[in-house]
Amino acid sequence: MNEPTVFPLITDPDLQAYCDAHSTQQLPLQAHIESKSLATGKIQMISGKFLGQYLRMMSLLLRPRRILEVGTFTGYGTSCLSAGLQPDGLIYTLEKSSEYKSLATNNLETSPQLHQIRFLEGDAAELISGLDEVWDLVFLDAAKRQYINYYDLVFDKLKVGGVILADNVLWKGKVGHPENDKLGEGLDAFNKMVMADERVDNIVLPIDDGLNFIIKR
Repeated sequence: MNEPTVFPLITDPDLQAYCDAHSTQQLPLQAHIESKSLATGKIQMISGKFLGQYLRMMSLLLRPRRILEVGTFTGYGTSCLSAGLQPDGLIYTLEKSSEYKSLATNNLETSPQLHQIRFLEGDAAELISGLDEVWDLVFLDAAKRQYINYYDLVFDKLKVGGVILADNVLWKGKVGHPENDKLGEGLDAFNKMVMADERVDNIVLPIDDGLNFIIKR
């Protein structure tokens, strides 16, 4: 009998625990959303406190006017990304599932940025095509095999110096491994495409499940 494949760890658990312990902890709103997300049985789909803090700090650093989030789920990432919005800023968060959109809306009802959040339901590619905005910050966290398509759809509307953050790009340590799966193969293709794109600078960060940090030149 063949032994199951053991994929490499993205981050050593002890080092991750140290990083968690020595980083700013999640705010009460994020803790509330995390607890509400448990009921979905898919808690692994939220950004989580470590990546969430990264998203929050990126937003505070960039002070964006327009943010696009592709994949809302329960609104954890939305709460983090919206933290740095300018007073006239907006975040559009796209979700295919009406159930998750409703859950996220309820979870974020006490957010100080609620009036700046636009919840949109439907196919992400169609929704992106219908939005006439110039993006400062884009967060990709939806259908992994569609990342290249999403990238192409947003790129011309991303301002020079704008940032795209693509989540899960190391896919449980499978990306780059000989026994990669279909989702991992799609993410590998995305990483290779970004690296070859002379219009951007990027770095793949081995945090959480892997994050591709991309800046438009």
